[in-house]
Formats: sequence, C-alpha cells, structure tokens
Amino acid sequence: MAEKLYMIALSPTMTEGTLTRWKVAEGQAFKAGSVLCEVETDKASMDYEAPKDGALLKILLAEGGRAAVGDVIGIIGKAGESPDSLLAQLTAGAGESSPGTAGPATAAALPAGPGSEGGVPPASGTSTSGGAGRIPAAPGSGSSLPPSAPAAEPSGPAPSSPLARVLAAELGVDIRSIRGTGPGGRVVKRDVEAAAAGRASPAPAGPRPGAAPSAIPGLRVPAADQTVRREPVAGKRAVIARRLSESFFSAPHYYLKRTVDAERLLALREDLADAEGRKPSINALLAKLSAAALARHPAVNAGWTEDGNGNAAVEYRSRADVGLAVALPDGLITPVVRDCGSKGILDIDREMSDLIAKAKGPGLAPQEYTGATFTITNLGGFGVEEFTAIINPPGSAILAVGAARAEPVAMPDGTVSVRRRMSLTLGCDHRVIDGAVGAAFLQDLARMLEEPGRALG
Repeated sequence: MAEKLYMIALSPTMTEGTLTRWKVAEGQAFKAGSVLCEVETDKASMDYEAPKDGALLKILLAEGGRAAVGDVIGIIGKAGESPDSLLAQLTAGAGESSPGTAGPATAAALPAGPGSEGGVPPASGTSTSGGAGRIPAAPGSGSSLPPSAPAAEPSGPAPSSPLARVLAAELGVDIRSIRGTGPGGRVVKRDVEAAAAGRASPAPAGPRPGAAPSAIPGLRVPAADQTVRREPVAGKRAVIARRLSESFFSAPHYYLKRTVDAERLLALREDLADAEGRKPSINALLAKLSAAALARHPAVNAGWTEDGNGNAAVEYRSRADVGLAVALPDGLITPVVRDCGSKGILDIDREMSDLIAKAKGPGLAPQEYTGATFTITNLGGFGVEEFTAIINPPGSAILAVGAARAEPVAMPDGTVSVRRRMSLTLGCDHRVIDGAVGAAFLQDLARMLEEPGRALG
C-alpha cells in the first residue's frame, strides 16, 4: 500500500530542512536503511535513511526545495504500485493549505496530521510549522496537480521552484513560457538559465571602432553593466543567521581584551612535535588551558536557560566541553571536544582534527556540534590581529584569538626585547557572568598562556 514519506527531524534542533539531493529515482526500489536523499539541516548535511523496504513511487519535493518537519516529501510503496490514489487524497486537501509554504512540490496540502494515512511520521515530539502532514507547495500553485509539462502559452503560473522564480524575475524571463524539466514538469533553475541564454543581449554603446577614447573630446565611456547574483538564504546559513541574531539581541554582550606574551606557549607547541615534526595546533593548546581556567572559574562555564513561561535559571556545568568555530563554504559550524579538562593536549588535538575533517567532509552528527559550554574562535591564521565574536549558545562566553605578532616589549629590567604577542578578546553574557568574574577568568587564562606550567598547579 502506498504511503506518505515525511520530512523527519534529523537533528535535535531541526524544524525544517533543504532537500539537496535524491539518491533514489522515481520507481527505483530500495532496502531498509539505504539512503533515500540528503537533507541539509540546521548545521550539517544528513542522510535520510529508508525506514523499510520498498520503492520510491513519487517525488513531491524537488532538489533544492525546503520543507518543515512533518511535510510530505514523497510517496513510497511496493515496486510497480501506482501512487495515483494517494495523490488524489493529497489533492483533495489542497484548499486548506496555508499560502507561502516553503519548498516546491507536485501536490497540495493535507488537512490532517501524518497519523491519519499511515506512512512514515516525523520524529516524536517535534513541532511543525503550519500543521503536520502538509505538502510544501509553491505559492500560486492552486489546488490541483500540475500537468506533466506546463502549457507553452502563458495562461497562468507555471509550477516552479522558488529559486527558479527568483532567478526568472532577475533575468526578465517570463517563467510561464518555459517548459520545465524538473519532477512533474516543474520549472527549475537550469530551465530559467537555458531560457535566458537563448536571448541575444544588446551590445553596449561605445566609441566607434579604432577611435581611442582620449581622442574624442567630451567622450564618457559607459560603465559596464552591473550584475547581481542572488542566492536565497536557506538551510545552514539561515539557521546560523537566526541563532546569531537571537544570541546577540537576547544576551547582553560585553567584551574584555588582553594581550599576552605567546613565546612560551609557542615553545611548548614546538616541544610537543612528534618524530616527523608534526605539532599540535594552537587551538588544542588553547582548549586545554581554557578548560583549566574554567575549572578554577566555574561561573564562566555556565549557561542561561528559560522554560518559556518567564522562568529563568543559570546552569553550571561540571566539565568543559570546548567548541571550536570552523568556517565552511556554506556557513559556520562548531565541533565540540568533550571534557577537555580530563584529556591531554595531543588527545585534544587528534580529536579536534578528526572533527574538523568530518565537518568539511561527510558532516558531523548532531551530538558532535551541539552543547559547547565554552567556544574558541581563532582568526590568527588570516592575519587578523584582534576581533570580537558573538556568543555561541548554550555557552555564555567565547574567546576570540588574534595572530601572534612580533613586537618590541619593555622588559622588567628596563631593556627592550622583541616578543611574539597575541590578542585575546573574551565575550561574555552579562546575565550569567559579571564583569569582575569575566576579568578574573581572563587574567588566570592569560597567566596560563604565558606560563603553561601554571595549568598543572
């Protein structure tokens, strides 16, 4: 029997996802546990595994489309089974869909929750926006199923993806006249680009051939046409924007700056090199020493929480789970090394390297990038001398680290010496960390960085 395939919560904080790639084609059979599609969640790309043996009868969410948890993204069933009866049921509820639902689809919304028709429900306890069980529909798609290919005459809105509609508006292409090549005849990005490429662009005006601009009195050479490329904010980038905005505007930030002598820290890094000359990263040393400082200042290893009813509390954590901000092409992610206080520098370095490699490759599991109690962000490798950073919840402090630079320094004996120095900027949530508490923590951390042996005392 044909069943609805729902968008499920693939991470603890996921409320919607972007379907980046279908791994199974329409009509293709699959086994339980095989990957049906790739979904970009709030922090990483995740594999959506098949819940049972079957076949993908119909794709309802095209690649690049977004859907909330609980939305129907496809129809599954036995190989060779027809999805038409279930599609008819989905179409019957189209009139009750809410307008503006994100993500392309080939059917309209459902009036009932996911439990009413069987199928694969979303993860238990996960809320949905706009009602569970609806299929994301493009605005203006109406209540009936679109034809397999849109009509050549521009008689009405063509079924199309949100990106295709935005791109068509920018390029001045009538999307109603485009024949779609996406699922169900949907117009997708490549169709718009092909339509735009088929039109001749007028040549810009300019001086006559062979004439130098300087030889023509009063000639003003026209500037090149401005071109703008627009990419809708979705998936990981959208979640980063929302969370950082929430952090910056809900947590009263303040910043403390201190410059430290990094000579002994850098010498320790050299001493820890292995037989092949591989040295631990500066970030591994920073994580270890930060954990030692947090153990002495537990008020910094804390977080602000609210229960939704106006009741707030401060949670004090018993161990230092240190996150490291890592830049990716499509956003920022913070792999977390758990319990840095109980691990050696080399162990932290190996674990941190593995997490960074996973973040840049197949992606991190949710438990590998959530729950940092303290965060480090280091832009020294880019030559940045100092900067401020936005706190990464659920932590209440973030350490921004600048480049180590050689500077002339007045020594206690009155001489001048060239020393490598590094800027630290500690960002704190004033709801949790008072100014004096943050200053005392930064003072202890600075002393440990200047004399790493202090962390052992």
